[in-house]
Amino acid sequence: MEDEFGDEGGESRGERRGGRREGGMNIKSNYFLPKPVKVGDEVEVTVEAVASKGDGIAKKDGFVIFIKGAKEGDKVKVRITDVKARFAIGEVVS
Repeated sequence: MEDEFGDEGGESRGERRGGRREGGMNIKSNYFLPKPVKVGDEVEVTVEAVASKGDGIAKKDGFVIFIKGAKEGDKVKVRITDVKARFAIGEVVS
């Protein structure tokens, strides 16, 4: 049986595009959600990986922080220098 979009199977258009839609917003997007860090914050993190350009990658509450010069496994204190929609950039303090 076809649904209102002429499809069988009952999934909505938003689900076919890869994200569930609820109230007209894609609930997978965290673009506008509050970030766990802000410029000037100092946080202690463990570098989990190294990005293709050599920056260390750490996370604070699931939010990615790129750290120039950090190596995988380093436990460092980082000062946040920039915050973007999906990641932050930090520099090693100690």
